[in-house]
Amino acid sequence: MTTSDLTSATIASLPLPSSVTEPRTPEPDGNARRKFRTIWISDVHLGTKGCNADLLIDFLDTTDSETMYLVGDIIDGWRLKKKFYWPAAHNDIVWRLLKRAKRGTRIVYIPGNHDEMFRQFTGLNFGGIEIRRAAFHDTADGRRLMVLHGDEFDAVMLSHRWLAFLGDWAYVSVMKLNHLVNSVRKAMGKPYWSLSKAAKHKVKNAVEFISKYEEIVARAAGERGVDGVVCGHIHTAEFRAFEHQGRQVEYWNDGDWVEGCNALVEYEDGRMEILNWPEEMKQREDAEASRVLAEKGDDRAQEAA
Repeated sequence: MTTSDLTSATIASLPLPSSVTEPRTPEPDGNARRKFRTIWISDVHLGTKGCNADLLIDFLDTTDSETMYLVGDIIDGWRLKKKFYWPAAHNDIVWRLLKRAKRGTRIVYIPGNHDEMFRQFTGLNFGGIEIRRAAFHDTADGRRLMVLHGDEFDAVMLSHRWLAFLGDWAYVSVMKLNHLVNSVRKAMGKPYWSLSKAAKHKVKNAVEFISKYEEIVARAAGERGVDGVVCGHIHTAEFRAFEHQGRQVEYWNDGDWVEGCNALVEYEDGRMEILNWPEEMKQREDAEASRVLAEKGDDRAQEAA
């Protein structure tokens, strides 16, 4: 079977708009949603066991925006070519994205290297989702941002594709261990923790690669005359400001939903922030627990009176 046959077979087996079924877990009715002007997410890697689908479903069920960018590697075609894996939760995510588009959110999908089979559909629209090779976004306060996945600037991807596949194999192995560790943590009542994220911060070569990558991407944005860039690809959520020919260029990476579980958001006034969703969920749960305790305290006080 040729690479093109594999690509065709992979696409044909995926739950595209015409074949997406009703979700296993429906959207909660009357759920309060945090409103943003724009949301960016990337590196979801649907089709792999490493995808933190339940956390992403929670994010989609509790947020909303006028525009949403899917900044690549939403579906992991590399893994699906080797072994098909598509649990109900992954279908639920696709359903939610299509539902969001139907409600009027503008959704722009920029395929990355793991879902590069969708790049052949650049310029088309599937279920209200626009497919683009790259995009430009104007913030509410007048900044112009270039939006792309970022594999275009990865020297390993460009020069040694075989090494990228080897690295993918090693990465999947770490993700399996990460899944096991967090299954144990969940059973113990502890929050999500990223093993690979902690390891990357400890390994000098990984830190140097990430820093160099950020610099290269920011320089490319500066050369194109924009105020900044939003990308994904390296699974490291970050904001940095660089100088380029006397101008400040912003570098934003929206992270991933395998390790860090991050999203980049823009508020109505143009301010931008990287959200770490496990932390957001913990804060919400702590606030709810405090509210319940306060209500119980009020009830006891009324009974005593």
